[in-house]
Amino acid sequence: MSTTTVGTNLEISKYAVRPSCQKSYSSSFYASTCKFFCLSRRCTPLSLTSRKVENRKYSKNEIVCLVSNNLGGTTEQEGLTYKEAGVDIDAGSELVRRIAKMAPGIGGFGGLFPLGDSYLVAGTDGVGTKLKLAFETGIHDTIGIDLVAMSVNDIITSGAKPLFFLDYFATSHLDVDLAEKVIKGIVNGCQQSDCALLGGETAEMPDFYANGEYDLSGFAVGIVKKESVINGKNISVGDVLIGLPSSGVHSNGFSLVRRVLARSSLSLKDKLPGESITLGEALMAPTVIYVKQVLDIISKGGIKGIAHITGGGFTDNIPRVFPKGLGALVYEDSWPVPPVFKWIQKAGMIEDAEMKRTFNMGIGMVLVASKEAAERILNEGETAYRIGEVISGDGVSYR
Repeated sequence: MSTTTVGTNLEISKYAVRPSCQKSYSSSFYASTCKFFCLSRRCTPLSLTSRKVENRKYSKNEIVCLVSNNLGGTTEQEGLTYKEAGVDIDAGSELVRRIAKMAPGIGGFGGLFPLGDSYLVAGTDGVGTKLKLAFETGIHDTIGIDLVAMSVNDIITSGAKPLFFLDYFATSHLDVDLAEKVIKGIVNGCQQSDCALLGGETAEMPDFYANGEYDLSGFAVGIVKKESVINGKNISVGDVLIGLPSSGVHSNGFSLVRRVLARSSLSLKDKLPGESITLGEALMAPTVIYVKQVLDIISKGGIKGIAHITGGGFTDNIPRVFPKGLGALVYEDSWPVPPVFKWIQKAGMIEDAEMKRTFNMGIGMVLVASKEAAERILNEGETAYRIGEVISGDGVSYR
């Protein structure tokens, strides 16, 4: 396996919209031939605005905060949204829908390729604008863990064991010491995933990135027996939703996080309110790699579907594993929401629905299990929560 890029040939497109969030799509291939593979698309942030409050009428659903400005007047700040921060989830979903017309089967967390009595399962992703915080905090030794996690966590949703990982590191000027820190994180992530770092690409592209900045992409391939594929087809009403805890924000939603930071009075060096760690430390906590835990749970039976909670939150990711006619009822307050999310919501005046469609809210992976399997998982040593159930209908509702 090898990776390559077009390097500075991309210079001609440097003034085009530069993406910042991740929207991944994958296709499942059950035929003997295929041409499309799991890819990734990103989008770029937009600016927010503040306007004077004069004779304006507000809708009942609008969140408005009136604050005094430096001139003694009054300005308004509306509740932030992911779309206003530059990430349009609906646009990403529309792109996936269009691609699905060209490559039927698009929409899973990983792309499946038939190989004898097994499927190779492939995934690719990046870490989005969490990189911006890495540049600001100087924390580069864990961002590689995030990179590995985003791909391997996707492919285990099919029940696949990761085999190998490849990385792509691009920068305008290669700082060997900094790059070494990043690669050490990637090696760490591969060790946690029990997979090989097979190779990658280091691209030095003068004038393409800001000084001291870089970009990352990752690619993972795993394998699963055809009879063991987890595809959600057997999910039924009454099955249990089991949530595995996240370490925090993981690696999505950072375009909105950065807008909240810009609006708040706190810096990355300030303490997360009520906690002993800084905001930077809380936000840069590496994404949990669920490989060993999830594969162990799968091996004991009773797992019917798995959703990796990334961009789109519960709202968009859980339904991806359900057959038509089924939906999720999520029990509110059934797991502890990490303090960092409470701060983000308060500082950004973000509505509940927006939080649930943007962030993992403390649950990084959702397993759909039979009632018997759910009891076993909940009684084992590792932390897990009963967060809901499968119901007739569609989408995700809360109680």
